Amino acid sequence: MPQKIYDLVVVGGGMGGLACGVFFAKEGLEVCVLERNKQIGGNLQTYARNKVIFDSGVHYVGGLSDGQNLNQIFRYFGIMDKLKIQKMDDDVMDAIIFASEPEKIYRHAQGYDRFIKNLVEDFPEEEQAIQKYCDELRRICQKFPLYNLREGQPFEKNDVLSLDTRAFVESITNNEKLQNVLCGSNLLYAGEADKSPLYMHALIINHYIEGAHRFIDGGSQIARLLTREIRNAGGVVKTRREVIRMQETDGRIEYAECRDGERYYGKNFISNAHPAQTLNLVQSEVIKKAYRNRMTNLENSISVFSINIVLHKKSFPYRNHNIYFFNVDDVWCGTKYKPEEWPCGFAAFFSTRSNQDEFADGITLMTYMRYEEMAPWKETFNTVTEEDNRGEGYENFKKEKAEQLIDQAEKVMPGLRASIDSYYVATPLTVRDYIGTTDGSLYGVTKDYRDPLKTFISPRTKIPNLFHTGQNLNLHGILGVTMSAIVTSAEFFGMGYLLNKIRNA
Repeated sequence: MPQKIYDLVVVGGGMGGLACGVFFAKEGLEVCVLERNKQIGGNLQTYARNKVIFDSGVHYVGGLSDGQNLNQIFRYFGIMDKLKIQKMDDDVMDAIIFASEPEKIYRHAQGYDRFIKNLVEDFPEEEQAIQKYCDELRRICQKFPLYNLREGQPFEKNDVLSLDTRAFVESITNNEKLQNVLCGSNLLYAGEADKSPLYMHALIINHYIEGAHRFIDGGSQIARLLTREIRNAGGVVKTRREVIRMQETDGRIEYAECRDGERYYGKNFISNAHPAQTLNLVQSEVIKKAYRNRMTNLENSISVFSINIVLHKKSFPYRNHNIYFFNVDDVWCGTKYKPEEWPCGFAAFFSTRSNQDEFADGITLMTYMRYEEMAPWKETFNTVTEEDNRGEGYENFKKEKAEQLIDQAEKVMPGLRASIDSYYVATPLTVRDYIGTTDGSLYGVTKDYRDPLKTFISPRTKIPNLFHTGQNLNLHGILGVTMSAIVTSAEFFGMGYLLNKIRNA
C-alpha cells in the first residue's frame, strides 16, 4: 500500500498547532495533527473534579467583543458563534488588592473611559498620568500591524521594542501605589521589573481592556471546535501520539516518528513545541550548532503553583472578576521571591458554569514557583496516560505549600477555607508533563526589552519544510499564539492573503 503523505503534519496539538491546522485545512490541504496527551489543546486542556470544570491555563481572554482582533480571527475559523463565553463585569474585570489595605479594591475596568474613570476616583490628582498611560498603551498597539489585522511593515514597531514597562510607569507618576496598581496584573506575562518590555504589557492589557470574557465550562471548547473544523475538512487529529523523531532526508523532513513506531509522512511540518525541543527531535547537519545553541540557551519564564478548589455548594459567592493580591506593596515581587517569603502574592480565577448563579463552584489560586524547587522529583513523569507516584515527600510538599497559599487567600477572601470541599494541586512538574516544556515554563521564552530581537523567533528553520509556531515566537496567551499561527501560516499563503480572508470573514 502506498505511504500516505499529508500536505501538513503538525507536531503538538496546542492552540498554535491547531490554528495552523485550520488555516491549511481551509485551503483544501490535507492536515494531520499529532498530540502526545490524551486531551487535545495544550494550555486549553480542562479537567473535572467533583463535576467542577477547571482550566489548566486559560482563565480569561480578551479581544472577543464584536469588531476586535480575536473575535474576527475566530469568525474566520468558523468557531466564534459556537463558543460559550461570558463577559466579565464592565466595572471591574481585575481587582488589585494589597495586604496593607485589604478592604480596598483597585478596579481595572473594561473600556478605556471606564478604566480611566475608576482609577481617577482612587487617584484624583493623577488624572494626567492615568490618561498618559492609556494613550501610550493604545499608541504602542497601533505599532503592531498584525495585532490590528493589517499587513503593514515590520519596522513600524522598532521604536517601541526597547521600552521598559516599569521605567515608563515610573516616568509618568511618582505615586508608588498607582505605579503598582497599573502593573498589578503582571502575572499575565510573568512580569519582571528589570526585563518586561512595555510592548508586551501594552498588547496584553489593551486586549483585556477592550473586552474580557470567561469561558463557560472551560476553554477546552476552543480545542474541540478547532479539531472539528480540521476533521470536517478531511484532516485528522490524533491524540496519544508522542513524536520522538523527525527524520531529515536530503535536506527535508520526510516523516515524524511516534513512540509507538508509527510514522507520519508529510510535505511540510510545523512544530508547536519549544524551538529547543523541536530541534532535539531532528538530527541533521542542516541545523547548525550555533542555531541549536541559541535556541537551547533562550531563557524561559518562571513556572507556576496552583490550587484548584472545589467548594461546598452555595457556600462562597461567585465573582465575575479576577483577584490579584499582593502581600507587599510591590507587584514585581513574584518572580524574585525568597523561599521564606513565598508566596508574595497570587491570582484567583473563578470557574464559570452554564446557568451560573450567585455562588461559585470552583476557584483556582495561582502563584509563581521556580522549577528548581522540583529538584527532588524532576526525574519523575506523571500524567493520566502515564502515571507515576512521585512519593510521600512530594505529596507533603504540595500540601504544605497549598496550605500556605490558602492561608494567604483567606486574608482577602474571608470564609474561603471553611467553604473548601476538596482541592487539587498542580506544580511546575504538572505543567512540564502536560504542556511539554522542559522546565514547566508558564509563558515560554522570556521577553527582554534590553535585547528584544533575541526573543523574536522566525517561524522558518534551515530545513525548508520545517517551521516553528506557538507562544515562543512572538507573544503568549490565546491571542498571542493565534497571531503566531498566522505568522507561520503566512510563510505558505502570504500575509496579505490570510489577513484579507480574516477581515472579510
